[in-house]
Amino acid sequence: MRNEKRQNILFIVTIILMSIYLLWRMIFTLPWNEGFLNMVFGILLFVAETVTVLTTFELFFQKMQKERTQLDFPTIPPKYYPDVDVFIATHNEPVDLLYKTVNACTYMDYPDKQKVHIYLCDDGGRPEVEELARQFGVGYLGFPGNKEAKSGNLNHALSKTSSPLIATFDADMIPQHTFLMKTVPYFLLSGFTEDNGKWRLRREDEVDDTFKLGLVQTPQSFYNPDLFQFNLYAEQSIPNEQDFFSREVNILRNASNAVSYTGSNTVISRKAMEEIGGFPLKTITEDFETSIRLQQAGYITYATQEVQAAGLTTTTIQSMIKQRIRWARGIVQSLQNTRAIFSKKLRLWTRITYLSSFMYWWSFFNRLIFILAPILFALFDFQIVNASFWGILVFWLPSYFCYSMSMRYLSSNIRNQRWSQVIDTIFMPYLIVPVLLETLHIHERKFKVTNKKKAAGGKWMASLLYALPHLFLLFLSMAALFRYVHGKYGLALFYSSIIIFWLVHNLIALCYALFFMIGRHAYRETERIRAQEDVTIHYKASNLRYQARTVDVSENGIALYVMHPIYLPSQTTISLTVKTERYEANLDAVIVYVKKDGEGWRYSATVQPVGEMDKRQYTQIIYDRKHSLPEQMNLWDTAYDDMVRNVKRRIIQPLSDKRKMPRIPLQCPIIFTDGTACTLRSFNYLFFSASDFQGDISAGAVFTFYTKSNIEVILQHTGKTTARHQEVLLSVENIGDIVDRGLIDQMLDDLVHSHTESA
Repeated sequence: MRNEKRQNILFIVTIILMSIYLLWRMIFTLPWNEGFLNMVFGILLFVAETVTVLTTFELFFQKMQKERTQLDFPTIPPKYYPDVDVFIATHNEPVDLLYKTVNACTYMDYPDKQKVHIYLCDDGGRPEVEELARQFGVGYLGFPGNKEAKSGNLNHALSKTSSPLIATFDADMIPQHTFLMKTVPYFLLSGFTEDNGKWRLRREDEVDDTFKLGLVQTPQSFYNPDLFQFNLYAEQSIPNEQDFFSREVNILRNASNAVSYTGSNTVISRKAMEEIGGFPLKTITEDFETSIRLQQAGYITYATQEVQAAGLTTTTIQSMIKQRIRWARGIVQSLQNTRAIFSKKLRLWTRITYLSSFMYWWSFFNRLIFILAPILFALFDFQIVNASFWGILVFWLPSYFCYSMSMRYLSSNIRNQRWSQVIDTIFMPYLIVPVLLETLHIHERKFKVTNKKKAAGGKWMASLLYALPHLFLLFLSMAALFRYVHGKYGLALFYSSIIIFWLVHNLIALCYALFFMIGRHAYRETERIRAQEDVTIHYKASNLRYQARTVDVSENGIALYVMHPIYLPSQTTISLTVKTERYEANLDAVIVYVKKDGEGWRYSATVQPVGEMDKRQYTQIIYDRKHSLPEQMNLWDTAYDDMVRNVKRRIIQPLSDKRKMPRIPLQCPIIFTDGTACTLRSFNYLFFSASDFQGDISAGAVFTFYTKSNIEVILQHTGKTTARHQEVLLSVENIGDIVDRGLIDQMLDDLVHSHTESA
C-alpha cells in the first residue's frame, strides 16, 4: 500500500512537471523566426515529445486504477464447470511443433475431463495433421481451401462445435496443466457470490445479469529467448520484449475495458462470439478486432497476469520485422474498421486507450525525430529549439528525471526507458512507412504466418543489410558529436552538455541496433529450460544406480548434477528415470561431456524417450512449468555493462568443454607390488596421471597395486604425458572387471581419501 501511494505521488508529480515542460516548449521555444525548415523540424520535435508523453500519461492513469479493476477469482464446485471447446489453430506448422501443444492440452486439469473437447483446426487439410489428431484421440476440423485466413478457420470450428466456452491456442503455444482452472471460473462470477469468505451460488434475485464477460486473456509468453535477448547476449538480464505489453500494458487496460485479445492462450464466451457474428474478416489482426467488437457489444474483456502458456517466438530478423509490420498495419486497420476511437458504443476512457494504441505506432517516427534533432543542431546548425541552456536545465531536467523514475514504476521492472528506446530504434526504419500507408487507408490484406524456424548460421551479412539505416544514423551522430565538441573546453563543454548527452544517448541505442542486426549464431536445435527434478541413473552393464538432479532439460538433451563423480562411460547407453510430482519418463541417454560445477559435477547427455508414453510425459516435464527466462530486468546492468558484454562475447569465443569423463584431482601416494612407487595426481576412470616415480619405469610396463579395501588395480604405462608434460598417463587395464563387480565407487572412495589418512 505504501509503495502504491509513493508510485501514485510520483506519477502525479511527473504529469505536472511534464505538462509544465510541454507548455514551456509550446509557448517559448518554437523557432517561429528561424526560417521554414527550422520551424518545420521544431514543430515535429515538439509534436513527437507531446505524443510520447501523452501516451505515457494514459498508462499512468491506468496504473493508478489497477488494483480497483481486478476481478475476484471464485471457488466453484466441480459440477458447475461448463463444457469447453479447445481450438488449436494451424496453417502450415510442422507436426512435431503441433505435437507438443496437443499433448499439453490433453493434460490440462478439469473437474470432468469429458467436458473438455480438443480440436485441431487445420486450414491446410493435411493428412499428417489428421493422423496426429487420431493418435491423440482429439477432434480434427479440416478446412482446406480456406480463403479467410485464421478467422475463417476459427469460424469454421465455431460452426462445428457447441460448448459455451472456447479456449484458443496458436499451434506453438503450450498450455500449463492449470490453464483451464485459472481461467474458466471467471465466467461463473455472475452466478456465484462471496459470502463471509466462502463462495456460494446466487439466489435468483441476486443473479448479476449486467456482468457479461467476453474473454479472459492470459499473457503471451515464450520459452525461447527472443531476438533482443539472444542477439544482445541478454538472456539472463532482460525479460522477453513482449512481456511489457502482455504482463503490464494489457493488464492496465482492465481499467478502461480495452484489453486486447492476442489470438492465443485465451478463453472466450461462445454467446459473445455469436452476438458479434464470429471472428471478423477483412482484417489481418482478427484477434485485436475481435476484442474491440466484444467491447462494443457490451462485454468485458479481462487480462490476467499469471503466465499459463508459453510458445516459440520468432528467431529471424526478417520474420520479426514482417511480424511487427503486420501488427502495426493490422491494428491501425482494425481501429479504422471498428471506428473504435470515435465509437459511441465504447466508454470515453476506452476510446482514449485506443487513441493511445494508435499513437503508439507513431512512436517509431518519433524515435527518428529524436535521433535527428541533435544531429541537425550539432552537424548542420539547425535552430529547432529556441531556448537557453539554463531554461532547458530548469524545465527539462526535473521532468525528465521524474519521467524516467515513473517509467520504472510503470513497467514493474519489466522494461526501462533505455530498453524501450533501443527497441523503438531497432524497429524504427521499417515501421514508419507501413503505419503511414495504413493510416491513409492503403491496406495490406494478405495474412502471413510468422516464421518460427531457427535461423541458419552464417547469414549475418544478410541480416546486416537491415542495419544500413542505423549505420547511416550512427555515422551522422558520430560526425555531429566530433564537430560539436571539437575545440570546446571548460565551460563551453558544460554549456554543450545537453546536446552531447542526447548525441551519446542516441549513439548507444544505435550501437545496440547494430549489435542486434549482426546477430549471433544459434547452435542448439531445441531450447534448454532450467529445471530441478529428481533423476535415477541406471548403468545396466554393472547394475549401478545413482540419484541426481536435473540442471536443465530439452527435447534432445539433459544436464544432471551430482555431488560426487560417478562412472558413466561415454558412447554407452544408460537409463534415466526423470520424476516430478505429476510426470515420470524413462529415457535412454548417452553422456556427451562432463565438467566440474561448483562443489559437484555436471553430466550432460543426449536423450531419447523409451516409448510413446515416455515421450508424452517427458514433453510435459520440459514444458509444463514456468519458463526459466527472466521476468524482471537486472537493475544492476547498465548500458556500459551491456556494451562490454556484447563486445567481449563477440570477440572472445568460450572454450568448449569436451571431456567425456570427470577428471578427479588426487594426491595419492602408492607403492606397486614390484616396489615401484609414484603419486597419482588425477583420475578419469580410464587413466591416471602420475608423477614422482621411484624405480625403473618404461613405456608399456604394467603395474599392480591394491587399494585399502583390497581392490586390485592394474595399470599400464602408455608412454604419453599430460598436456603440460609434467605427468605420465597410466591406463586402467582392468576397469571393466572393477565396474562389473560393482567396486568402482569404493575404489574411488579409497583413492580420494587415502591422502587424508596418510597426512
